Amino acid sequence: MPVPLYQAKAELFKTLGHPLRIRVLELLCEGPQQVRELLAAIEVEPPNLSQQLAVLRRAGLVTARRDGTTVVYELAGADVSEMMRAARRILTELLADQYGLLAELEQTT
Repeated sequence: MPVPLYQAKAELFKTLGHPLRIRVLELLCEGPQQVRELLAAIEVEPPNLSQQLAVLRRAGLVTARRDGTTVVYELAGADVSEMMRAARRILTELLADQYGLLAELEQTT
């Protein structure tokens, strides 16, 4: 029996529910990166990064290719980059609304 679309979407959002995975995706939006570059930018232990990259690969959000002894990661497609930009736009709007509410509250006290 096929998985309902809403369940598949929920699994995707669960995959995105880890700050380190989000950071990796943000970095990969800038272009393909070697593991050592990701490690330098994120400053986590290699096994932790490796585990999170594996989750992102299994979800189909990133791909990996070997370049000699180096592994290079990149986003699986432009849609992943667009999803990250959409998340930024949504958060910007939410925070702007909250800032407006805070300003209103400060005026009434």
